[in-house]
Amino acid sequence: MNGNEFENDAHGDIGAEEVLKQSLLAKAEISLLLDTYDDIFSDFDPRPYPQRALSDDFLLEAKKAARDKDENLDLSFMIPKSKRNFEHEVLIKRRLREHFRKHVLLLEKELSEIKKKGIYLMISGLLMLGIATAVSTYSDSNIFFNFILVVLEPAGWFLFWIGGEKLVYERREKYPELEFYKKMAKTEISFHAY
Repeated sequence: MNGNEFENDAHGDIGAEEVLKQSLLAKAEISLLLDTYDDIFSDFDPRPYPQRALSDDFLLEAKKAARDKDENLDLSFMIPKSKRNFEHEVLIKRRLREHFRKHVLLLEKELSEIKKKGIYLMISGLLMLGIATAVSTYSDSNIFFNFILVVLEPAGWFLFWIGGEKLVYERREKYPELEFYKKMAKTEISFHAY
């Protein structure tokens, strides 16, 4: 084999590897290219994979990739063939699933708490407005009742509107994050060599 034939074979292999990589990237709905498994995890957390914190960069990229996708996603990690380790992959898949499921539960609990606080604040506000109405209707005009009225009316409106803001806007802000974690909790995770 002369030097030119060797160069053609080498470029042919590189081309085949690139074609394989591109076809694997195209098949998965979310494909992320890794240099090592550590790219998924925080650089500041030295613990083993089953306890290690996920990288903010990884989560940000996953959120961007999952934003417009339907549920039942395929998350595909591309890793160099020389760095592939099947035992690590099993641990990483388990860690990712645990992380996503944990955050679904935490966000659902947080949304439930926000709802309870919102309802409590709205009811408190309505009670204050009811008391203010009763005071203005059934009391004589004296300074004590006027003072109670001046305090209860704005406090009642304030609590009512803050409770409504929690129920509507604060909960709405959390929904995209919850939807992301729900999608990711159901995601099929796979690793592929390139």
